[in-house]
Amino acid sequence: MNDTERHRAIVDLLRETPFASVRDLQERLGVSPATVRRDIDKLNELGRARKVHGGISAVEGPDRARFPTPPYDENRDIAVEAKRAIAARAAALVRDGDSVIVHAGSTCYHLGVLLARRNLRIWTNSMPLAAYLGEHGTCQLSLAGGVLVREPGIVYDPAAGPPAFFASRFFVGTQGIGSHGLLESHPLLVKVVGELATCADEVVLLADSRKFSMQPRNVVLPLSRIDTLVTDDGLGDAAAKMMEDAGVTVLIAKMGGPT
Repeated sequence: MNDTERHRAIVDLLRETPFASVRDLQERLGVSPATVRRDIDKLNELGRARKVHGGISAVEGPDRARFPTPPYDENRDIAVEAKRAIAARAAALVRDGDSVIVHAGSTCYHLGVLLARRNLRIWTNSMPLAAYLGEHGTCQLSLAGGVLVREPGIVYDPAAGPPAFFASRFFVGTQGIGSHGLLESHPLLVKVVGELATCADEVVLLADSRKFSMQPRNVVLPLSRIDTLVTDDGLGDAAAKMMEDAGVTVLIAKMGGPT
């Protein structure tokens, strides 16, 4: 396969999925990582794709405009009451002795704080949560390896694949929710969340009701992969029906405490 054929194959792949890692392309094309990186650089230079951390993503189109993610420091101060109520409701799902995965994000951070001194095994890729658990927690803590990707705020190694950790529940947040599933603007999260979802018996989505009005470009997980949604009492009837029709159990956290 020559350069032109590889470039065409990569662009065709990005029509099917918004992100491909260097390892994905190496396996698909049967070439070395160095060749893949040269192809990524060339496609990025030509404007046919976009070079991102760990791989390549599809270029933004007029019908798939970028929905920017607020920085973590900014996002953690939005809808704090709802996030804390959701975290408290989610914490009630966890039993002593469980192994759980807690993804990065502000609502998941609040959950991790509540679980810090429980008799649990917790795996996380969140640097803020890992720092908190290391200083204040008594739980058994496992951390993602790799480098810190400041936005979207995760530790990630593109060559590692799913962690060697199996959990009863994978707690995950999202930037938006639509009929196609969980939505994010950063293409790296498509791969990361997809890998982590294979490591747990149950996927539990922690999302305040605002997320149903947000529609970023990348589908991270279809609704069929979500077992439980924990949200606040601002959830609208149409959104509730959409989730229930998809087979998702909906748990409502009222402000002031779990219900």
